Formats: sequence, structure tokens, C-alpha cells
Amino acid sequence: MTLIMNCFYGKAVRHSIEDVARATQLPRSTTHRILVDLVRLGWLTQTPAGYGIGSRALSFGSDGGYGGLRKATAPLLHDLAMRTGMVAHLGVLVDAEIYYLDKVGGRFATKVPSQVGGRAPAHCTALGKSMLACLPPEQVDRQLAGGLGRHTERTICRLDTLHHELGRIRGRNGMAFERGECSPAVACVAVAIRSADGPVGSISLCGEAGTPLERIAPLVVQAAREATHDLFGPARKNTAGRKHPPELGPTWSVEAMNALLAIGSGQDWI
Repeated sequence: MTLIMNCFYGKAVRHSIEDVARATQLPRSTTHRILVDLVRLGWLTQTPAGYGIGSRALSFGSDGGYGGLRKATAPLLHDLAMRTGMVAHLGVLVDAEIYYLDKVGGRFATKVPSQVGGRAPAHCTALGKSMLACLPPEQVDRQLAGGLGRHTERTICRLDTLHHELGRIRGRNGMAFERGECSPAVACVAVAIRSADGPVGSISLCGEAGTPLERIAPLVVQAAREATHDLFGPARKNTAGRKHPPELGPTWSVEAMNALLAIGSGQDWI
């Protein structure tokens, strides 16, 4: 079990059973049996993209194997918070929840009900929606099979409505917005950090409910792009034979953002 857990330490990627068996030099049958137990006990989680760190490891207050992700994003979060005066978060998706790995901000940070090591529902947070939008619809259905709980009057509680929103996020170059869906007084914009296998984390900026998110959204897009390239970009040696992650697209100008967000801006979950 220790050999297997060591495969995930310091890596923000998922591994197949073959990857784990090769790294540990354990028989495939033994590897599979232990992986099943580790998933059942919450130390690991399993998706179609492979195995990753689970909620139980995160709850012990360590980086849960996300040391590389935290290192890559730490200066970006600090820069976002300093430039905007808002609260910057780094989160990861584990099943139907997000886990906060980092939180950087000034005086408004005390008004945002999040904490490092804490969790929140994925379906009503910008962090969670940005990562769910990177997944196949069938996987979203499985991860949210327990239902969509209501946290405010603006929470999306229907799965079909959520899928519509995830489609809109994909159409906005991966930008997810939240206005009072999880906490009534908080507005947030987030963009996922993606590997070739799917989302490995997400960066967000949070402010007061009336914050003009379209003005600061391009900064979050740029931060997510920089983190993606630092972790998975062409400059890094591709020893695992994986294809490089998809580009996050160009940096958005304020004018382009205003035009983009004007489309369907009357919807109450924007």
C-alpha cells in the first residue's frame, strides 16, 4: 500500500493500473486488489481517466500529493490577490466536492467561507463547475449521483440545468462564474488547470456579490494557462508518452469578455 501511495505523492495526475504496477513492480493482480481497497477506504479515487488521490488523504491536512500543483500556482495566486484585492483559491475535484488547497487574500478573505483543507459542493462553486465542464457528461452524472443540494436560492439543483451551464462554460473558453450559488454574498470566477487526462485543479478569484467578474476573468484565464504550461507544457520532458494538454486559448480582452458575457446574461446562474 505504501509503494502504491508513493506513486501519487507530489503528482497532480492520474495513473492507470498499468502505470502503478510498473512503478511499484508489483503483480497486476496484487496492484488491482490493493487499489480497490484504497478506493473503498477513500485514500484514492477512481475515474475513467485513472486513479488519483482521495478525500481521506486530503482530510489529513497534508497536500494530499498535490505538492507540485501548489508550488506551480502559489506565485500566481499571490499575484492575483495583490493585483485585484480579491481572494484567490486553488481547488481540486474529488467526487462531488472540491477541496481547497490554497487561499490567498486580504481583508475580504474573512468573509469568504472557505479554508485550506475544507470542502464545498462542486455543482454550486465556480471552482467545481470549471472542472466538471472538462469531464464527459456521463462522468458528471456518476459523480453527482447523490443529488444537487440547495445552498442558496440561486443554487442549480437540476442536473439538466447544470449540464446546460457546463456547456456554456465550455463555450466561454472554460470560464466558470458563480454569483451567490454557494454563499449569498460571494461572486467568483474560475478556470480549470488541465492535463491531457482532464482537470487537475482550478484557480479562482472571489469577491463581493456585485463584483464585475468580466473585468478580472482574463487574469484568471492567464493564471490557469501559466500553471498548465508550467506543469505540462512543451518545455517539460514527456517521459510518460502522454499527449500534451489542450491549449486554454488566447487571453481575453475586456471588450471581448463584455461581448461574450452579454450573450444570455439574463440567465440567473450567471
